Amino acid sequence: MCGIICSLRAECCATDSIHNEPTGPDNAFRELFETLKVANGARGPDAQESHRVRVQGTCQCDSGEASPNKTRDLDLEFFASELRLRGDAPIVQPHQQDGDVFCWNGEVNADENDGAKLFQSIRSLSAMDDLPLLLGKIEGPYAFVYYHAKSRKLYFARDPLGRRSLLIHKPSVSNPYFLLASVSIGDDQGYIMEELSTEGIFCLDVGQLCKSDEVAQNFESSLICIPRHIDQQNLPFAKLSRVNTALPPDAPSFVLSLDSALPHELAIADRSVMLRVQNIPRRTSSAKGKAQVAVLFSGGIDSTMLAFLAHSHVPLDEPIDLLNVAFENPRKIQVQTDGNIGAIPKREKKRQLKAAEKHGPTKESTPYMVPDRVTGLQEVEELRRLCHGRTWNFESQAARAAVEAIMFPGRTVMDLSLAIALYFASKGVGRVRISSVSDDYQPYTSTARVLLNGLGSDELLGGYGRHRTAYATRGWRGVIDELQLELDRIPTRNLGRDDRVISSHGKETRHPFLSLTVVSFLAGLPVHLKLDPRLELGLGDKILLRLAARKVGLLEASVRKKKAMQFGSHSARMEAGDAERRGDLMIRAVSEQ
Repeated sequence: MCGIICSLRAECCATDSIHNEPTGPDNAFRELFETLKVANGARGPDAQESHRVRVQGTCQCDSGEASPNKTRDLDLEFFASELRLRGDAPIVQPHQQDGDVFCWNGEVNADENDGAKLFQSIRSLSAMDDLPLLLGKIEGPYAFVYYHAKSRKLYFARDPLGRRSLLIHKPSVSNPYFLLASVSIGDDQGYIMEELSTEGIFCLDVGQLCKSDEVAQNFESSLICIPRHIDQQNLPFAKLSRVNTALPPDAPSFVLSLDSALPHELAIADRSVMLRVQNIPRRTSSAKGKAQVAVLFSGGIDSTMLAFLAHSHVPLDEPIDLLNVAFENPRKIQVQTDGNIGAIPKREKKRQLKAAEKHGPTKESTPYMVPDRVTGLQEVEELRRLCHGRTWNFESQAARAAVEAIMFPGRTVMDLSLAIALYFASKGVGRVRISSVSDDYQPYTSTARVLLNGLGSDELLGGYGRHRTAYATRGWRGVIDELQLELDRIPTRNLGRDDRVISSHGKETRHPFLSLTVVSFLAGLPVHLKLDPRLELGLGDKILLRLAARKVGLLEASVRKKKAMQFGSHSARMEAGDAERRGDLMIRAVSEQ
C-alpha cells in the first residue's frame, strides 16, 4: 500500500531577464501540497520521498507562432509513501531512471517488490502504445502514475474494478494546476476532487500543454483515455467479465446441481486468500509470533469464511486478528431511553433522563452488544472449535469520530455510516476477550497490516434483498440483469472510499472475493448456482457460498442472514434525531436541516 501525489503546475509567465527564471511563486499551492503529503504519507509509514521534474517549452502567441519572450515551465512534482508488504529489500518511491518517474500503489507479486519490477517492465516496452498489453495481464488491484520523459507524457490509471483510490483535480481558472492523489484533505477551496474513472488508461500530453498560454482551457484537448482492451489480444484482466445470461432449467430446486460447482468455488476462493496472506514481511525480528493478518470481522458468512480459509495459509504460531466494531449510537440510546417520544410528556421524559444519569447503565457493555458483536462472539467460538492450535484475537472497539476528510469526495450519510465503521475497525485499537466470561477483556492493539475484506460476495452471488425483488417482478431474467448491474457499478461505488479510510492507518485491505479470477469464475456460473430466491433468507441467498461454508464445517455461519455493516455495528445515522434521514443525502445538506 502506498500514498501517491502528482502535481502539474501550469502557469505561463514572463521570465526574469537576468536570472531567466519564472516569477510569482504560488504559496497557497505549496501549502496545499504539503498538507496533501501529510495525508498521503499516513498510508505508507515505512518510506516517503518526493521528486520534481521541470518540463520547459515556449508559449505560442495568438497567431500560432512561438513567442521568444514567454516560456512555459511546467513543474511536475511526485510524492510517494511506501508501506512495505512485498519483498525483503527496502524500497523508496518514486521510482526514477533516465528522467522516467513511476509512483505505484498496487498488489501484483507477493514475493518481491512489484513496483520496482513493473517500472522496469514498462521501461522495456518497445512503445508506450503497448502499455495496455502489459496492464491487461495484471490481476491485482492498482493505481499508478508514470511519466515518460522521452514523449513528455504522463500516464495514470486504476485497475478495472477500482480497488485502489486515485483522485483527480483538473486545472481551472481559479486553481490552474493538475492534481492526482490517493487521498485528499477533505473539502477544500484549492481543488475539485473526484474519483478517477476506471474506464481506461489516461494519458496527459505535458509537452503539448507547454505550448499553450491557457492551460485550463486546453487541458481537455491534451488528455486522452486509452482503451484497456485491444482486439484479438489475450488480455484476461483488461476488462470485467460479463454475467452468464443462461436461464435456469424449469425445476423446483437446484441444490443438488450445485455439487459440480462447489469444489471449484472452494478451490478458487482458497487460492485467492492464500495469495493475499502469504509471504508478508515482518517489520522487525520482534514481530515473530505477532499477528500479520487481520479480518474485518462481523461474524457473517463472508468474513467467517475468509478467516477459516486464512487459517490454512498463515503460520500456526501467528495469531489472526478478528476486527469487530460496535458503536454506542446516541440515536439508538435515545429511542431506548425515551421510547415513543411523541407519547411521553416532557416532565416524565426529564424524570427518566435524570434517573438514567444518576444510576447509569446496569451493565457497561450493554450499549455495545450490537448485532455484529453478538454474531462475532458466536463465530469466533465456531472457528476455535474447527481450527485447532490457532489463536484468534477477537478485537473489539466502541467509539466514533468524524472521518469526512478521509472519505472525501464521498459525502453522503451512507458514506459516513460505512466509513466510520471501517475507520475504527481498521485502526485495530481496542480490547480482546481473554475468556468466555462476560466483560473479561484486556486492551489490545492489532499488529496486522494486511486486512482481509469480504466485500464482493453479495454483488457476485446475489446476497442483497433487491435480487429477490428482481425475481419477484421480472423472474430469472430480472435477477441476471440485476447481477450484471451490480458488477458494472462496483468500480464506481465503495472501493475507492474504503481504500482511503482503511489506508489512513498505514494498512492495506485485500479483497479475495474481488480477485479478477474469482470475479470471472463466479460471473460465468449459471444464475441458479449462485442463488435461489424461492428459498428463505439464510439459505437461498449466496447459496453456493453457504454450501461451501457447510462443507468445511462452518454450520452456524452457513445459515446467518445478511445484515449491512452500518446496521450490524450501529454506525448508521449516529446523531440523535437522524432516524428519518435518507442515506443518499449529502452530509452538508443534513447539517443544514
